[in-house]
Amino acid sequence: MTQLALEGLSKAYGAHRVVDDVSLTIDHGLLVCLLGPSGCGKTTTLRLIAGFVEPTAGKIRVGDNVVSAPGRVLPPERRNMSMIFQSYALWPHMTVAENVAYGLTLRKLARAEVARRVADILATTRLSTLADRYPAELSGGQQQRVSLARALVVEPETLLLDEPLSNLDANLREEMRFEVRRLHDAYRYTTVYVTHDQAEAMTTADLVAVMNGGRIEQLGSPREVYDRPVSEFVARFLGGSNILKGTARDASHVEITGAAIKGDGAPLTAGAPAAVSIRQHEITLDAAGAGARPGANSMAGKVVRNIFLGSSRDYVVALLDDTQMRVTTAPDTDIAPGSDVTLRLPEARCRLLSR
Repeated sequence: MTQLALEGLSKAYGAHRVVDDVSLTIDHGLLVCLLGPSGCGKTTTLRLIAGFVEPTAGKIRVGDNVVSAPGRVLPPERRNMSMIFQSYALWPHMTVAENVAYGLTLRKLARAEVARRVADILATTRLSTLADRYPAELSGGQQQRVSLARALVVEPETLLLDEPLSNLDANLREEMRFEVRRLHDAYRYTTVYVTHDQAEAMTTADLVAVMNGGRIEQLGSPREVYDRPVSEFVARFLGGSNILKGTARDASHVEITGAAIKGDGAPLTAGAPAAVSIRQHEITLDAAGAGARPGANSMAGKVVRNIFLGSSRDYVVALLDDTQMRVTTAPDTDIAPGSDVTLRLPEARCRLLSR
């Protein structure tokens, strides 16, 4: 099966490297999300893959064929790739069926073959009853499904999606995440999906490439990048993490405000700056004086804020050095601001980060 491979790929505009030495191999049939904040290089990487941008350095291979290199770029229309943009880019004067059939008619397929393929893809994308409507008569989610159907019907080798759900409201976005994954499972095209939304990446991807400053900071399954971040950036970007900074006491302990916190991760160097990452909901909060006693992987603090959110409570707790931590608890854990508390950090949920 054909692989898509980026080899030392870079793109610079003047002295600024937007994409900086990115290497990534995507096996046939995988859906890989390029996840990161605005300006991290993810969309430029996608445009390099599509052939819209010439690389400054490195190569892009599809199977054994080099499709991009400095001074040598195979045109987009010859790459057997389909790209879906943030805007749906549907022809307003064409019906749903005509929009979906457009790429097939350009390829001069027989009329019967075009009709068969269009009927099949409309059924798969649940658009059959809308075949004769025009884009202006459709909801945002329906228009996005038409865009997906049009991209899939030509049977591309690679499917590229650039923030495809960003124009939808929150409810439609959630619905379409599952739709994108369902269609991927049905067709198993190699897919590269650009998003800044963690939930989209977690829902849709086989692999997540977290990008920062033009580079891939971490690559792994959604569970791996969430549970085992390799850097402070990844831990913070994937949401809900406290980063506690201190000094490595030994290979597996970080000293923070006098407490030795043990965690999991690459061995640390004693005496070197280090940090611990832990998610807000993984911390247990005990009121001092309620039978709580300091122990392994515990720290003393004082409640600064307690907000009731219905299904949970959101705390801000100040440690002895005034470092503030966010803690999420069950709604019935109600500890008043100003109260002394003990924070318990499960060893298995503490991720060691060298700094």
